[in-house]
Amino acid sequence: MVKLILGIFCCFLLLVPNSPVFSKDLSSKDIDRLTSKVANKFSRTYCNTLNFGISDKGAMEFALGETNKEFSKKNIMQYTDLKTISEKIVITVEDECQVYDFPVDQLSNLKLN
Repeated sequence: MVKLILGIFCCFLLLVPNSPVFSKDLSSKDIDRLTSKVANKFSRTYCNTLNFGISDKGAMEFALGETNKEFSKKNIMQYTDLKTISEKIVITVEDECQVYDFPVDQLSNLKLN
């Protein structure tokens, strides 16, 4: 009896079609979109903080903290390049805030992974 049930179970497993499982596909479009989101978030926070009258150093620390808090838990962040994000942040800050002496070296404190 046990052999019969085991045989039916094995035949069932062999005859049932199984579907392949694919890993999550990450496109460069998704990564570029996330890079833009991070840069926009940072620049908005930095510009707003500067407009409130906080010093450059304080605005940088606040923007770094807020951006780290929002994006550090996203799994896709491990596929992004911090150098690309830093370049995009500089461009965005120059466009939105008209700050052309932005301290790029302090962006190394941006820890998103």
